[in-house]
Amino acid sequence: MFIPLHDANSLKHIKLQYVTIGLIAANVIVFMLANLRGDEVITRAAIGLGYIPSTIYDIVERGPGQVIVPDSFTYITYAFLHGDIWHLGGNMLFLWVFGDNVEDALGHIRFLIFYLLCAVAGAWLHGFVAQDSTVPLIGASGAIAGVVAAYLVLHPRVKIWVLAFGRIPLRIPAYAVLALWILFQFAMFLLAGDDQVSWAAHVGGIVAGAILVFPLRRRDVPILDREVVTPRAVEVEQKSAVRPVEAEPVPRWGRQ
Repeated sequence: MFIPLHDANSLKHIKLQYVTIGLIAANVIVFMLANLRGDEVITRAAIGLGYIPSTIYDIVERGPGQVIVPDSFTYITYAFLHGDIWHLGGNMLFLWVFGDNVEDALGHIRFLIFYLLCAVAGAWLHGFVAQDSTVPLIGASGAIAGVVAAYLVLHPRVKIWVLAFGRIPLRIPAYAVLALWILFQFAMFLLAGDDQVSWAAHVGGIVAGAILVFPLRRRDVPILDREVVTPRAVEVEQKSAVRPVEAEPVPRWGRQ
């Protein structure tokens, strides 16, 4: 649908988004460790750390040697696993573009809590609508969807550079592109159900993010912020810096 590239929105309360960077690093490290050891390890990690609804609802159990963490822990561990490089890259790109400003609005610790709760909400809704599923849910999409929803609530007027349909670069307000993205997630959840993509996890993360941003944000952070802090590197002078040419007397017979 679209690929986010950049948002011209500076940080106001923190100097560095180290929780966002740490989450990206954790996801990349887990992906590399799993993939370097081959398909067998990837499968074992997905079963042992992925969120499997039927095990949560006591319909089936993981077999001997498949249990890595208790079932309740998989509400979070699933969000650090990814199926392939494109799955990982897409989620981490969204987190990089939008996570820093949400972290800025919430603070480091509360942003981490927010991120994990959105992941939990995504897993919960996925399990609620597919209780008998034995397919492991993996990926940070539920948490990322919560970050996107929070960004939209906080900064709807910020201009975002996106690559529409993977080809067309556009600079448009956040409310236009992110609201459309959120509506698409809900539409797919209602129409397509859960196939290869867990639309339910996306919707669960969106709802959680849109709600949690209110109590977790800093007290002085407004909702639907109208003031956009533009980085100095992209500031545009309102007045022209070019000095107009002063009128000089023209010789009677033209230029000499």
